[in-house]
Amino acid sequence: MGNTLIQADDTLTLWGIIVIVASLSIFLEQRFSWAAKITGAIIALLIAILLSNTGIIPTESAVYDSVWSIIVPLAIPLLLFHVNIKKLFKESGRLLMIFLISSVGTVAGTIIAFFILKDHIPLLNKLAAMFSASYIGGGVNFAAMSAKFETPGELVSSAVVADNLNMALLFVILMVIPTMQFFRKKYKTPHIDELESQSNKDQVNQSKAYWKAKEISLKDIALSVGTAFALVILAKKVSTWFDTLIPSGEDVNFLLNLLNGLIGDQYLMLTTFTFLALLLFPKFFDSLSGSQEIGTYLIHIFFVVIGIPASIPLIIENAPLLLIFAFIIVAINLIVSLVGAKVFKFELEETLLAVNANIGGPTTAAALAIAKGWSNLVGPILIVGTLGYIIGNYVGTFLGLWLEGFM
Repeated sequence: MGNTLIQADDTLTLWGIIVIVASLSIFLEQRFSWAAKITGAIIALLIAILLSNTGIIPTESAVYDSVWSIIVPLAIPLLLFHVNIKKLFKESGRLLMIFLISSVGTVAGTIIAFFILKDHIPLLNKLAAMFSASYIGGGVNFAAMSAKFETPGELVSSAVVADNLNMALLFVILMVIPTMQFFRKKYKTPHIDELESQSNKDQVNQSKAYWKAKEISLKDIALSVGTAFALVILAKKVSTWFDTLIPSGEDVNFLLNLLNGLIGDQYLMLTTFTFLALLLFPKFFDSLSGSQEIGTYLIHIFFVVIGIPASIPLIIENAPLLLIFAFIIVAINLIVSLVGAKVFKFELEETLLAVNANIGGPTTAAALAIAKGWSNLVGPILIVGTLGYIIGNYVGTFLGLWLEGFM
């Protein structure tokens, strides 16, 4: 990290690079048809991977942590301000089913990957616990399982590197699948179809048509950003209070763990408070313009940061087999999810979001929905994906203990 051109503590320059890359990716997406097919989110992610792997920027910095802790939470309410509440609850039930099917894919993938590689990777049962929990809930579960099974620090570090590169590859795959005619023919794609129907065929591309210029005032910007900050602060304070108040952990019963996971989680509380605000003050939110644009811009900043830790040299040096282990889990998850979606006639969009919510957690799934313009699925996937925080730890614990007998 110290050998990079830009140092980790050069805050201004790193923020500038992240913002410039996000801005450039949006410009390219709306200016060129080839970039629109790739999407601005993938362009941002790929540029970030290039910058970090060529030694221009470090793979770790407090700046990136700020994006996770401030930019991402701020983007969520901004994107939810114009959500159709009635449609949201209708979509949540379907998403829950495909999310659970996708979780089964993670379990199957972990077991298969374990038996393929158990003779080649030390302490693989501990890693199986970490990856299975993480690939149902997210990074929170990864940390919880590594602590629970007392995984050696150097192994955890290698696993994190493998996970980061694997996640970057997955985002690219999930962004590309909806553009492929093979999948468009096999699955229903109502959200994509709606976007295409709204697009003017004379425009350069659908992205430019969807994000066409609209009237927005200084007051709109002030109220949108100010309200989003208020909701983020409220959710953070309330969830932290509940997390402290309600006990959790391996020595605590299931109901208390469940309650802590539901109301002690910042993102679920943020989603809940935003929905309450939408129900209580519908006219206020209907009058706001520009919140979707601001939120989407923030999400592009997030996609830049997603690509930065994907260090290819570190993978080659420290964790090639771990990358294969993680890739097998993700590949089987995706296959099981797509087959399940075909059998139960789920839509392609909700299937891909369920996969994303499993592997990357609810916030990255919401980012995918935002990047693709599936705004009505942002709220539901945040709700459904948050349940993975709870389910993941139980699955990871069971698999870690069971697979230990095969080591």
